Amino acid sequence: MSWQHKGEIHIGILIAALVAAIVGALFTYTSIVASNRDTSIFEEIAKPVQEIKKILNTEPITKGLLMFRGNSTRSYYGTGPLPTNPKVLFTYPQKAMCMDSTVHHITHKWCGSGWTGQPVVWENPQTQKTEIIFGAYDGAVHFVDADTGLDVRPKFQTGDIIKGSVSMDPDGYPLIYFGSRDNNIRVVALDRDVPTEIWHINADHDKGLWNNDWDGNPIIERDIMYEGGENGYFYIVKINRSYDADGKVTVAPKFLFTMPSYNETLLKNIGDNNVSIENSPAKFGDRVYFANSGGRILGLDVSHVLDGVAPIVFDYWTGDDTDASVVVDTEGMLYVASEDERTNTASVEQKKINGQLMKLNPNNPTNPLVWSITVPAEHGMGGGIWATPAIDDKYVYVVTNPGDLIIVDKNTGEVVNKKYFGGPLWSSPNLIDGQLVITTCTGHVIAYNISDIKNLSEIWNIQIPSTSCIESTPAIYKGNMYFGSRDGFFYKVGDKK
Repeated sequence: MSWQHKGEIHIGILIAALVAAIVGALFTYTSIVASNRDTSIFEEIAKPVQEIKKILNTEPITKGLLMFRGNSTRSYYGTGPLPTNPKVLFTYPQKAMCMDSTVHHITHKWCGSGWTGQPVVWENPQTQKTEIIFGAYDGAVHFVDADTGLDVRPKFQTGDIIKGSVSMDPDGYPLIYFGSRDNNIRVVALDRDVPTEIWHINADHDKGLWNNDWDGNPIIERDIMYEGGENGYFYIVKINRSYDADGKVTVAPKFLFTMPSYNETLLKNIGDNNVSIENSPAKFGDRVYFANSGGRILGLDVSHVLDGVAPIVFDYWTGDDTDASVVVDTEGMLYVASEDERTNTASVEQKKINGQLMKLNPNNPTNPLVWSITVPAEHGMGGGIWATPAIDDKYVYVVTNPGDLIIVDKNTGEVVNKKYFGGPLWSSPNLIDGQLVITTCTGHVIAYNISDIKNLSEIWNIQIPSTSCIESTPAIYKGNMYFGSRDGFFYKVGDKK
């Protein structure tokens, strides 16, 4: 069955569901009128229509863990159950993934995968197999069989290292979206003999102030891509996905909205030009949130973005570089983690207010700060946070550059637990079925029972053989964990069958 036919089937199912909902609504209307219970007519008719609207708007057709932190609010961590006696099930590939990369005229050898580097887990409907898709420091996107650890298709090579996470199209199109340090963000089709680029944008498309890398993980929603670049610009692009006469997937992207993430006020406050966007955008309803390395957090109203309009509705300065992604809870509150690098007067004064972990209420734009936590230099390491926080109904879980896990009450901002692992900790923590998974820079993967939040109980602790730093965020899917390490290799950890 072709990808085109797959898409037609998905659309047909939705249309059939919509027709069924309308017929059901009409039947409900007739029944209500016949029984003379007309006070709830509109509520009863609206229910099935709203259900279909919910499905059309939010439910992904593609199965798997499709983007960094799983959803557009960056708050989904995968599926369990977690393993009970985990082992390294495979190591990929046979030779370390490495590449020399130059930034600001300084060349380093980079190996493995790093921040943020969370892989995609994709249940491929064509092959009925699960693929692991990730970019690495050899400059390539790799496609690995989740069961065997072998390549399922040729790698896609770019011109420089890949730091960020890949996004898989959520709507059934065989497309991936990702950026590279070769200055391009790409759309690559997977329905050819080899992965094939069908569109890209170069960061030099707009003259920014800092760099031209792409670290952020794009959001793909309703045929629109939201993404920021290290050039400091934020882009909203209509992808216009379709299929050609041969049944091959196509795109015809159109720029809907472009803006610099900086202004003169920010540049004056920070005293430098480091205003790159390195975090991944978050979306809640009709608002998109992102931050830049100057510490400016922006919220855009994208309800009319198809008309090229996306006004700023939230604007807040943390005081320092904010590379961790903004996390949004079910009430629309923002959880923001920042670094602690700048020493200029304005930044230092602002950080006295905000600390490095904060909860913000974007619905109160004149006074959004709900609470803040300071993360100073400790244990011989600089302060601040690079990892994206995890949240549940009650708590915020974050790991820090000095090497601590900090657990904070979401409502009060009280630190309820703090545990030292050794720094730096840049891999974002995961929450699965009431358990917390932490990865460290000494190669450990550790699971905790968090039923007693003040007394965490270790369930298991496994260390990869190289003891190398796990800087990437693991993907956890159906109980297996997939992640890269700075040793040059990629691992699957789970229960041995």
